[in-house]
Amino acid sequence: MKIQNAIEEKLSRAFAVNHLQVENESHKHSVPPNSETHFKVTLVSADFDGQMKVKRHQAIYKVLADELAGEVHALALHLYSPQEWSDSGQSVPESPNCMGGSKKDAAMTSGEGQ
Repeated sequence: MKIQNAIEEKLSRAFAVNHLQVENESHKHSVPPNSETHFKVTLVSADFDGQMKVKRHQAIYKVLADELAGEVHALALHLYSPQEWSDSGQSVPESPNCMGGSKKDAAMTSGEGQ
């Protein structure tokens, strides 16, 4: 889990973290076992106070530029100010399972995707 650890370290250094959770969701996608290609990041930081979502995302992309230029294919971002996190009930939406690539083909063959 070297990529996940790198993401956690970089975000912890770059932001005033109230809460950070990095989940490897690669197993939900059409990738080999033990892949580190799809991640879900939940980050709560006072750095996001008064900041629009696009600016928050841009800040994350800048910090994780090397990972995004490399093996990371997808990054789901759930970025909150402390007040937004409190208002949300401290929960984030579940990520759907991927239905692309070979998983979509298997669902269509079994009749699930029709």
